[in-house]
Amino acid sequence: MSFEEFKPLNEKSLVEYIKATPSLSSRLGEKYEDLVIKEVGDGNLNFVFIVVGSTGSLVIKQALPYIRCIGESWPMTKERAYFEATTLRKHGGLSPDHVPQVYHFDRTMALIGMRYLEPPHIILRKGLVAGIQYPFLAEHMSDYMAKTLFFTSLLYHDTTEHRRAVTEFCGNVELCRLTEQVVFSDPYRVSTFNRWTSPYLDDDARAVREDSALKLEIAELKSMFCERAQALIHGDLHTGSVMVTQDSTQVIDPEFSFYGPMGFDIGAYLGNLILAFFAQDGHAAEGNDRKEYKQWILRTIEQTWNMFSKRFIALWDQNKDGHGEAYLADIYNNTEVMQLVQENYMKNLFHDSLGFGAAKMIRRIVGVAHVEDFESIKEDEERAVCERKALEFGKLLLKERRKFKCIGEVVSAIQQQS
Repeated sequence: MSFEEFKPLNEKSLVEYIKATPSLSSRLGEKYEDLVIKEVGDGNLNFVFIVVGSTGSLVIKQALPYIRCIGESWPMTKERAYFEATTLRKHGGLSPDHVPQVYHFDRTMALIGMRYLEPPHIILRKGLVAGIQYPFLAEHMSDYMAKTLFFTSLLYHDTTEHRRAVTEFCGNVELCRLTEQVVFSDPYRVSTFNRWTSPYLDDDARAVREDSALKLEIAELKSMFCERAQALIHGDLHTGSVMVTQDSTQVIDPEFSFYGPMGFDIGAYLGNLILAFFAQDGHAAEGNDRKEYKQWILRTIEQTWNMFSKRFIALWDQNKDGHGEAYLADIYNNTEVMQLVQENYMKNLFHDSLGFGAAKMIRRIVGVAHVEDFESIKEDEERAVCERKALEFGKLLLKERRKFKCIGEVVSAIQQQS
């Protein structure tokens, strides 16, 4: 069987492909009799096969040339697999403990072979719905974000190197345009793709579309998303893009990656934790009111930002005499000026993160793609109550984000809204 042109794989052709690819067949010890193959792609864009044999395992992810959950009527470039593989390797080099290893990439077949995150790894979002605490989550995610964002920014790169990297990732334009549409545009207008818990949230959805102050803020964030090539961001860093156990945290699926605003990653992650918080009342049961778990989520939000900020500044201090050209050492040449610069940088990044986080929250309630946190609440009316609280907080955060001085104030505001 020839694999010289693109064709979607099925379980049978996948085995042939693995046999023909030494970097994959070696992972399985060249043994094929007892392979168990399972297609688990519950996402919107790809086939994902888990391949397990007696001597090894791996995951094969293949990008399709259309959006899987909609079909061929919404075409989508399979070139995104190139950007995903490139980012997995780049981010994996910077944060090897928190990014699965890539074994193989085939551009023609839009296919990535990588480490299988074996059980008990589950998607973080599912763990949050189930009410499971993860003691290392804040530490691991803050470390991942600090390293991947710092080391791909001008705080570490010279401008020549940075522009070259930015140019390469400009090719991921289709997935950027998809984000522009579903995050920054559709929730604020009438769109056939929008949906919400109707009729309960009909007025709430209309209020979003008629809120001029909100539109002003979202325009500013859209500009930043489109124009600000600050670092190599994951581009879709929600709780469905993280796999966890009690002591492992792995970030997957960076196919939306490009050089964009750091706050988009931080905000996406924190915003999804806030959504998880507001969904908890819908998962409360007799004997488990989820109150303690809600407090754990709030602590995780606070710790994540505080640890991230501390680690990011530490990396900056360690590398201040390096190649980075954002703040040249002979200009920013004393402690006082450096402290001013760092405080200003982190304040702006904090507010960017809050804004993008709010935008991500709003779009998950009145836009096209919703989240399991809310969708798994069976009663429409109960779900709508939880969603409304999240939506109201998202709108407040988007409009008032510059008033918050620290993450503790954000956590207090979340508690007031609930």
